[in-house]
Amino acid sequence: MMRILALLILLIPGVLAGYGIKLMRDMVFGILQPPFTSLFIQFSIGFLFFVGGLGFVAGFILHRDRKRQKVQSRFQKNEKASLPKK
Repeated sequence: MMRILALLILLIPGVLAGYGIKLMRDMVFGILQPPFTSLFIQFSIGFLFFVGGLGFVAGFILHRDRKRQKVQSRFQKNEKASLPKK
């Protein structure tokens, strides 16, 4: 059940990233989608969707691999650095 939930959590940002790529591609070909008033705004929103979706999926995978200790030493969290000094 947890794997299905994780898939659903990753599916939504993945779809948003795909829609962002579509919006950017349509801007390159000069196709204006209905909710947007200019091609620049359409490209900007598409870029934000793409970067946000990709960042969420990448962060999710990095978090999962850190928990399983399957990342290189440079990607591991440094526990001493996160504690405040007294």
